[in-house]
Amino acid sequence: MTIGIWILGDQLWLQQAALQSCDNQENISIILIESLEYIQKRPYHTQKLVLIWSAMRHFAEELRQQGYTITYEIADDFQTVLQTWIHTNKITELRVMTPNDRPFTQIIQNLEISCPIKFVPNNHFLWSVEEFQNWAKKRKRLLMEDFYREGRRRFQVLMVEDQPIGGQWNFDKENRQPPKGKLNTPSAQWFAPDEITLDVIAKVNSLPFSTFGKAEPFYWGVTRTQALQVLDWFIQHRLLNFGPYQDAMVTAEETMWHALLSPYLNIGLLQPLEVIQAVEQAYQENQLPLNSVEGFIRQVLGWREYMHGIYHYVNTEYSEKNWFNHTQSLPKFFWTGETKMNCLHQIITQVQRTGYAHHIQRLMVLSNFALIAGLSPQAVENWFHAAFIDAYDWVMQTNVIGMGLFADGGVLASKPYAASANYINKMSDYCKSCVYNPKERTGKNACPFNFFYWNFLDQHREKLQNQGRMSFILKNLDKMSQREIADIRQQAQDWHKT
Repeated sequence: MTIGIWILGDQLWLQQAALQSCDNQENISIILIESLEYIQKRPYHTQKLVLIWSAMRHFAEELRQQGYTITYEIADDFQTVLQTWIHTNKITELRVMTPNDRPFTQIIQNLEISCPIKFVPNNHFLWSVEEFQNWAKKRKRLLMEDFYREGRRRFQVLMVEDQPIGGQWNFDKENRQPPKGKLNTPSAQWFAPDEITLDVIAKVNSLPFSTFGKAEPFYWGVTRTQALQVLDWFIQHRLLNFGPYQDAMVTAEETMWHALLSPYLNIGLLQPLEVIQAVEQAYQENQLPLNSVEGFIRQVLGWREYMHGIYHYVNTEYSEKNWFNHTQSLPKFFWTGETKMNCLHQIITQVQRTGYAHHIQRLMVLSNFALIAGLSPQAVENWFHAAFIDAYDWVMQTNVIGMGLFADGGVLASKPYAASANYINKMSDYCKSCVYNPKERTGKNACPFNFFYWNFLDQHREKLQNQGRMSFILKNLDKMSQREIADIRQQAQDWHKT
């Protein structure tokens, strides 16, 4: 019996489940495939293509050094090259670690090859799909906070016996400071491209089909060693002040104190538990602020695991959810960055350069605008999936369809994350350099975030009445004159016609 193992581009870990399922590496063959056909499903960011392909090529070299027999193929499609490899190596069983993305699992299941395919349960998350489902099916409401606390108990993270260190589970209130004065943000840990990465950049720049963003300069890490350096750099230079300003947005400050670990976690170069334990150890050894440590750990142990669990818990129709029946098409400026709204211009052009924006830029500017402007959830999710270096189906469906756009009607969020320009003006410096006035709701100088926000509340008042604390906010509509509400409606309609 000859076992073949197909390692996917987001499964780059020596301890990944398919590799670990084999006792003797002498009787296995391994293949990695760069597929040109697959990456044409949407105009992916060039930096993501460079990251994945370079990381795959580096991982293949690492496997060779470990003594594995490796085949690395660059092909149009998966099936043709797989079938040839199976025939040449007399493969009798193909093993694949179950993909995180359901569409890719379907692609593999639909392959017509000459040996059986065995899916090995994915081990890149702390909670397996089955464990999350067992937790979820006992509950009337799938609150992330409940799940996060269960994770803290289960893995004994920041705990003293059965109680949270510091006497409380969540330090969010201490982590919402607006940017004021000179922040003195630390530099990020970046890397110069090596020869392998330069070859990949040249290939990506020569692709004969549409992509997004710019491939150069490319500074991301592409190996586990480099990913571990980024983790250490975050702990040494960024974690101390990560908490207070994690929601702040500042012009020309692309990374602030953020960890920049999600691209590496999402392709297997880092594992969630080692990241959590490294941060907890630093807290214990260096007496780091608990609000910063807990705030970061909640992102990995809480949101990341929760989003992955929800993705596999809901049915496949989740991706088509559209609770508000929003149908406006995606504005061209999401692809070009050419808009007079400075906050959107700053963030989208940053994404073009790097493939990255931090969580508040994504949630409270990009997703917030898409929600209140009535953009199609499917068009917005597709853009997020194409534009971000850490984007995958399991990441973006729950984060965009559910959390960002509330298109699932409240499966994972207690209320829509809708806000006017006031929030952006408070948490950023973007409004200072904008042609629009963040304090005006109507008129030629009115910020679109304002008239879209109030139009959104007015248009969906009945649906929003019972969502979280929205009833309190909706009462503000009663304080407006009918003339102002009419002007808001008209200005929102006119904006979409321009």
